[in-house]
Amino acid sequence: MAIKWRSKILLAEIESSYGSDPSPTGSANAVLATDVQLTPMEGNDVSRDLETPYLGAQATIPTELHSKLSFKVEMAPSGTAGTAPAWGPLLRACAVAETIVASTSVTYNPITDSHESLTFHLWIGSTRYVLLGSRGNCMIRADAQGIPYLEFEFTGLFSQPSEVSRPTPTLSGFQKPLVATSTNTPTFTLGGTSFVMRSARLDLGNQVENRFLVGSESVLITDKAEVFETTVEAVALTTFNPFSLAAAQSSVAVSLVHGTAAGAIATLAIPTAQMQRPQGLENAQDIKEWPMRLVPLPSSGNDQWTLTLT
Repeated sequence: MAIKWRSKILLAEIESSYGSDPSPTGSANAVLATDVQLTPMEGNDVSRDLETPYLGAQATIPTELHSKLSFKVEMAPSGTAGTAPAWGPLLRACAVAETIVASTSVTYNPITDSHESLTFHLWIGSTRYVLLGSRGNCMIRADAQGIPYLEFEFTGLFSQPSEVSRPTPTLSGFQKPLVATSTNTPTFTLGGTSFVMRSARLDLGNQVENRFLVGSESVLITDKAEVFETTVEAVALTTFNPFSLAAAQSSVAVSLVHGTAAGAIATLAIPTAQMQRPQGLENAQDIKEWPMRLVPLPSSGNDQWTLTLT
């Protein structure tokens, strides 16, 4: 019987010990995702380079085996202030800390050390693919008239796929999203100036490295360089001048608020974003727009951005 591609079930759970499978369950660890893509057996093939008295291909040995998994999750808070969203563990495995203030807020911010890792179980049909020790990168994205997404790309240690009974996923922890509109997204400012925004995205810029040595095999986040990009309606330079800001190496604060009801508000804050050189102008519906690129800079460290859910 043919295996339907849409038969996917995805589970993810934070590991208490790196690379040790915590055995995620459908009732506690299911992920509601879209655009799931898996490359199950990435790596290299080392040629044996044998010298033989005849022509022919060389045998190879597969090495540095790992898996890559990418998908998107709708950026919708839990619906209750102070309760972490179901997608929280995914963000935590991208070198991000989660801070919960009971009944008040959940805040995410970048961290330099003590990075957490995930185990993924992905079923397609009855075949289960397992990624251990997974870490990755995330892009937080909001486009006008579109669903805001967290776009993830993870790398994990390879495990042989196997035929395993499918779990029953519980997805009630994932809330319905709000489309980015003037009503649902009441605030978007650069340097305190409100803009009409077409798109905004924050790339966490994690450098994910496969480190396969004798005695240790792991996936590490060894560096990061965040980038914030947005496209907005252009305004008079007397109101906001990105050219002079870029020339002066100046920084501005970025604030994006999505959602209006308690428990469903997500606020992305970048306190110190250095304006980069504008790369051009854009024409959309005969309206001049500015594509802008800014670099979030740390101040005292691990504070270049926050995502706060209230």
